[in-house]
Formats: sequence, structure tokens, C-alpha cells
Amino acid sequence: MLAAGDKTIDPSTSDGSIKATTTQTFMADVVQASTTTPVLVDFWAPWCGPCRQLTPVLEKVVKAAAGKIRLVTMNIDEHPEIAGQLGIQSIPAVIAFRRGQPIDGFMGALPEAQVQAFIARMIGEELPEEGADIAAEAEAALEAGDAALAGELFAELLVEDPANTTAIAGLARARIAAGDLASAKETLASAPEGATDPALAAAKAQIDLAERAAAVGDLAPLEAKVAADPADHQSRYDLAVGLAAAGLPKEALEHLLEIVRKDRTWNEDGARKELVKLFEAWGPKDEFTILGRKRLSSLLFA
Repeated sequence: MLAAGDKTIDPSTSDGSIKATTTQTFMADVVQASTTTPVLVDFWAPWCGPCRQLTPVLEKVVKAAAGKIRLVTMNIDEHPEIAGQLGIQSIPAVIAFRRGQPIDGFMGALPEAQVQAFIARMIGEELPEEGADIAAEAEAALEAGDAALAGELFAELLVEDPANTTAIAGLARARIAAGDLASAKETLASAPEGATDPALAAAKAQIDLAERAAAVGDLAPLEAKVAADPADHQSRYDLAVGLAAAGLPKEALEHLLEIVRKDRTWNEDGARKELVKLFEAWGPKDEFTILGRKRLSSLLFA
């Protein structure tokens, strides 16, 4: 177990449910191992205070799962390559692998109850959450395009718990959907200081995407440029940003993955970095985040 001040970590258990990995053993420990049992990868570093809080919680919950899931830790100071390829920009970060592909994840030192709920989803044992019905209704409204109703429902959750970061992020997203970026920013500013909920980061990324898409402008000329010159990566990149903001994630993914496939080094790995931003904006559970991570992994680890 990781303790304050530790420089190294050796979390190995006799049953193999918890172990440390390296760049060289990642394929065997994670990609191949996840074909039979889900694997959580805990990206950490010795200097990371929240990592020292999260890792013991992960160990405890994984051990309690009795072999239904495995935990693999990776020190990004010693082995930065995999984290870089997966777009890990802050730690602690946890990515879940199943059948050789990343399928879900979260960032930050979540409390034990949220870690339990996350792992329960990975092994098919859903746990009830307080306020889940209202939150689910709000998410459904947002997905259906009813930003006003979604905003009302998320606001209702905040009346009961003003520090509910999921509701804060949801209300911000509702205001983004309504085109009110200024109010969305104000909503995010009300989050508790130091909050690390990935939902907040996703909302911030959506605001950034909306602002950059506004700068791109009309997509028709970009589509014409890409059709005329498929090697025009800048136009393809700008088109992808606009498509993502316009609610066309599948098309945005296709264009960015095409750039990665043809020229990984273009614009200092710009297409992959943009994909990472989109994954953050869409959230780890979004179907296009999952699809995009799988296809990106296939390109990077081929």
C-alpha cells in the first residue's frame, strides 16, 4: 500500500489481483490480461498527494471484489510513455480496460463510495446513488435537447447540496447547450475549491470547444478544402473541431483519427491531443469517448 513519503510502490498480491507494471510489461499486464478479467490502471507518481489518498482505496475495493477485477499501478515518472499515448494529462487517473481496450475511467482522488460504484459498474454490479433518479432525468433531458428542463433539474439537486460537483457540472453543460457560455463559466466557478470531479473538467472542456468552434466559423468551406485536398490536415483539423461543437462526434472522430493515421507528428501530435480534449469534453462514459479511445489505442499500439 502507498504511504505518505513513499518513493516506490510494490502493491503485488499473491493472487495477482494487484500489481505494478512497466512500459515493457503493460501489454501483458493490462491489454492481454483484460481479455479475461477487467483491469484498472492507476497512473500515479511519488510526488502526487492525491495519489497517496486514492491508491489505498483502490487496493481495498479491488481486494473486496475477490478476483472479479484487477488493479495495475503505473508510475508515470518512471514510465511516462503509456500515459502520454492515452492522453493522461493529470493524476491520479484511472483507466479501465476490458477485452484489450480502454472502456471507462476517472480522474482525481474519489471517495471510497464513488470508487466502489465505479468498480461495481465494471463488474456488472450497479449500486444505487442518492439523487440518481433526478440526475438521470436531467441527463436524459439534456440528451433530448431540453436544456431548460435539464438546468431546472440540476438546479434542484444544488438546492439540496450546493457542493454537488456533478450537478454543478450538469448545470454548466445545460447552459452551454443553451448557448450561454458566460453563465456556464459562472456556474463552474461556484464549484468547491480544489474539486477534482472529472465532470467539472468535462464542462470546462466543452466551453473551450464551443469557443474554438466559434472561431472556426462556417464549416462548408472547410469541407470543400478537405474534399479537394485530403492531405490538408489543418482544414481537416478545423473541420473536426467544428463538427464536434455542432454535435457530430462521430464525424469529428473520423477526421482526427485520419490525421493520426496519416501523420502522427503533424502539428506536434495535434490531432491526438485534440482527441484527448474531446474525450474530456464528452466524459469517460460517452459512447464516442469509448469508441475513440479504442480506435486511437488500435493505432498507437498496433
